[in-house]
Amino acid sequence: MAWGVCLIKYYLGLDNGGTTTKAGLYDENGKEIGTASVSTDTIIPVEGYAERDLELMWQANCRVIHRVIDKTGVSPKDIAGVGVCGHGKGLYLWGKDDKPLYNGIMSTDNRAYKYVNNWKANGTEKRAFEFSCQHIMACQPVALLAWMKDNDPETYGNIKWVFECKDYVRFRLTGVACGEISDYSGTGLVNLHTRSYDRKLLDLFGIPEVYDALPPLCHSDEICGFITDEVALKTGLAPETPVIGGMFDINACAVAANVLDTEHICMVAGTWSINEYLRREPVLDGRVLMNSLFCMPEYYLIEESSPTSAGNNEWFIQQLLPEVICAEKEAGRNPYSLFDGWVEDIPPEEFVPVFLPFLMGSNVHPNAKSAFIGLGAQHTRRHMLRSVYEGIAFSHRYHFEKLMATRDNTPKGIRLVGGAANSRVWTQMFADIMKLPVETLHIRESGALGCAVAAAVATGKYKTLQEAADSMCALQPAVEPEMDKAKIYDEKYSLYVKAIKYLDPLWSDVQNFIEKCR
Repeated sequence: MAWGVCLIKYYLGLDNGGTTTKAGLYDENGKEIGTASVSTDTIIPVEGYAERDLELMWQANCRVIHRVIDKTGVSPKDIAGVGVCGHGKGLYLWGKDDKPLYNGIMSTDNRAYKYVNNWKANGTEKRAFEFSCQHIMACQPVALLAWMKDNDPETYGNIKWVFECKDYVRFRLTGVACGEISDYSGTGLVNLHTRSYDRKLLDLFGIPEVYDALPPLCHSDEICGFITDEVALKTGLAPETPVIGGMFDINACAVAANVLDTEHICMVAGTWSINEYLRREPVLDGRVLMNSLFCMPEYYLIEESSPTSAGNNEWFIQQLLPEVICAEKEAGRNPYSLFDGWVEDIPPEEFVPVFLPFLMGSNVHPNAKSAFIGLGAQHTRRHMLRSVYEGIAFSHRYHFEKLMATRDNTPKGIRLVGGAANSRVWTQMFADIMKLPVETLHIRESGALGCAVAAAVATGKYKTLQEAADSMCALQPAVEPEMDKAKIYDEKYSLYVKAIKYLDPLWSDVQNFIEKCR
């Protein structure tokens, strides 16, 4: 079938995030035809673990695809291609019995932190950096596989495929095992210089046995398989619909925000605080956390990230404001609009507690926990909510300053996607704290749109990602920083940094106590 000349004009994107599974359907101009989403539960069997049931995750993808097709009324035959993105890092294993082998391990999992500490201490990380161009994280597959080899050898010995999140979903859609390179280049398994798996890395990490379980590498806008007959029945898609390689979700967000040059910073405020820009060479002096391969082969993605962003806000409102959410929904109002109003009513110059957004992980000490510092009797939940908004933005700035130290010029601005981008108040706060103009998207599901853009290229509608993004990705007018507020936030950010410094000696003792209590 000549898919390259296909006249069908709809593209489906799937986004498997840390808390939600989403689908979005877009036309060739990037118009959002419809979206669907379902919440996905995190399993926490032990403090520091974060898992998900792989069969339930697969069913969630089938459900959102079916919902968006039913909701929009678009004929499945008019969907020209499907793209999938998902969170990076983590570990999704397929067994030799051709079934899910273990719960999916998510990017907020910290069980392997001791392996990372040991590798840093004994020089393994430094030697690996020569090949991978990245520091090691506890949630990367290399650390999780090393942990599994030592702690669950039976599972380790039965691995058929080592998948990343979205590659597992694509495998279930098509039956074809592939590892898309933008995602796998952040796993610690890939030599960024050769753009291929490297046995030397596996030997350094003590996991040489998994080499044959690494799926063949593919590219983001490459057709890697087709919807099977069985999957067509479960999802409502037409059999033989092309499925592309897709991409690491932070690549998809950059594509949706049209950050396809070196002149802008992309920030993603979701479960993770993602802060990234494109560069033609990697940063090799160790000043940034991660170099990876971008979905456009001429660029590297320079990344500073941690699970310290808007997921903290979601936890706060769900745990501490549930009755407010119910009341607003019963009244037919959007509770997030009310929360924005609460935050806006408290001026920046008023002291609110310093919030460390480390509920799911940190970008400082590996065992750092969340905290409100300076909480007084005069403070209400409204003050605490503003603390959460500010603390999350400060965590982004903590990463942003590391990125800026590797650049020779100031970027034109920031393009913000994720939960914070849906809030006018929060977007202004980002502009003031980062002291740069901030643009947001016209659509909500940036990851799904980025996948749809790549699908439009793969199936022949557009020749390049840049051409497709120029046609499909629309931005809101920039929010300019207010410099009088920026000065106040500078003082508050100084308190945030000092709080991190002074609490650093505490976290190992806290972790020791937690482990003693297990």
